[in-house]
Amino acid sequence: MVDVTDKAPTVRCATATGFVHCAPHVVAALRDQSVPKGDVLAVARVAGVAAAKRTPDLLPLAHVIAVHGVVVDAEVTDEGVSLAVTVRTADRTGVEMEALTAVCVAGLAVVDMVKGMDKHTWIGQVRLEAKSGGRSGTWQRTGKQGPDKV
Repeated sequence: MVDVTDKAPTVRCATATGFVHCAPHVVAALRDQSVPKGDVLAVARVAGVAAAKRTPDLLPLAHVIAVHGVVVDAEVTDEGVSLAVTVRTADRTGVEMEALTAVCVAGLAVVDMVKGMDKHTWIGQVRLEAKSGGRSGTWQRTGKQGPDKV
């Protein structure tokens, strides 16, 4: 684990995205809110927030930091559910792993909610989109980097 004792706390922010690929009949059920397990997007949002706060429990070398804000956006598209998570803190280390963990767990929540309807549902395109704060400053993904569909 990296020692961050001497670092000054700064405002830090990170945004990650991901996508849950769903069959057309699942997308239709998401749109008309007829998924048997209930409100899929609400559960995904809560799961993402909880995951951001529990990241150090899952990743052995992640620092325990104060997570001051988490926004989980979930939107149904023609191909599935688009996820975007932004995490904010004022601490000594960044929140990139918290944002990525939140996207993954929000995606897993969607899969859990719809798996009875279609076992082919899958998560893809999880990636960091932007971060700010700290010694390395601001970074943002530019252009097409990496495969669009895995």
